[in-house]
Amino acid sequence: MDLSFTPEQLALRGEVVKFARKELNAGLVERDHQQAFSREGWDKCAAMGIHGLPFPREHGGSGADVLTTMLAMEGLGYGCRDSGLIFAINAQMWAVQMPILNFGTEEQKRRYLPRLCGGEWIGAHGMTEPGSGSDSSALATTAVRRGHRWILNGTKTFVTNAPIADVFVVFATTDRARGFMGVTGFVVEKGAPGFHVGKPIEKMGLKTSPMAELVFEDCELPLDALLGEEGGGTRVFSSSMEWERGCLLASSLGAMERQLETCVDYATNRRQFNRPIGKFQSVANKIVDMKVRLETSRLLLYKLAWLKSAGGEAVIDAAIAKLHLSESWVQSCLDAIQIHGGYGYTTEFELERDLRDAIAGRIYSGTSEIQRNIIAAQLGL
Repeated sequence: MDLSFTPEQLALRGEVVKFARKELNAGLVERDHQQAFSREGWDKCAAMGIHGLPFPREHGGSGADVLTTMLAMEGLGYGCRDSGLIFAINAQMWAVQMPILNFGTEEQKRRYLPRLCGGEWIGAHGMTEPGSGSDSSALATTAVRRGHRWILNGTKTFVTNAPIADVFVVFATTDRARGFMGVTGFVVEKGAPGFHVGKPIEKMGLKTSPMAELVFEDCELPLDALLGEEGGGTRVFSSSMEWERGCLLASSLGAMERQLETCVDYATNRRQFNRPIGKFQSVANKIVDMKVRLETSRLLLYKLAWLKSAGGEAVIDAAIAKLHLSESWVQSCLDAIQIHGGYGYTTEFELERDLRDAIAGRIYSGTSEIQRNIIAAQLGL
């Protein structure tokens, strides 16, 4: 396993860091208070090529390999403090663009991927429902074929990008008797008859990433809205989640590194009892633990990237990386606040926002409990 990076890959990370610092952080505290999505930042990231990194050039992407993509997303997380914007981009890349690339028809790829990679359109992904989260076999949303149309009825919730999206990848039950084998994926465009977006959902963190419900009331879709095969929705969903669980958290890895550097600088310069607080073992140990979490997370993440680049499945590795990195990020945020004392609790130092944003990582793309279930099942338990 070779996890070394080429000069070109490292140069790309550096360019992304420089771009993010310059273009994406202004006014963030105010946007967080106002729960405002930065369309300007979205468009700048698209122009930088972020949205299309791992997607083929013929579909508007850059054709980057998995390792290059993860390294660039790590750089984005290091340079950009707007975790909501980064989350919105990742949600589209891995849960909308990737399933369309892997399971869509040629017409679907031509219609949607260039617009999504280029930032012209925004995508959203709808699986979770008010009565079902991780249990895809319990979907209440139904899809029935009537002549030359699919008719969808049901509600999706916790849908990232929903209030601003132009196209949606959603899942419905076409045969309830078959459980998860009866789940089917669809591509739904904004304005489809019988479809509307509900009111925005306010959140604890990731406030700059908008969220809402999707409502389908006898929603009419053409037959070619089918994504993949009828009854193949669970395969589509599982594939996209494997990508998302690994790649989405690459940005968190960059944020962890930035936060560690901030804590080292503070502990070196902040003095109490006539010496830097970093000389106190209780403070130094927290920083050491942050460094250990960062490096173990990096190894797990890039092992996953290497496995994905080899073309194989990485179910257990994606679950392990997601579990470890999301839990590590939360704990490091808690340590960073403690190191900064009263200042860490203030909005001015922006560490409290890191914590609010990080906690979501233990929930989205499968909770930490679900990741443990996946790992246990892969071990035959």
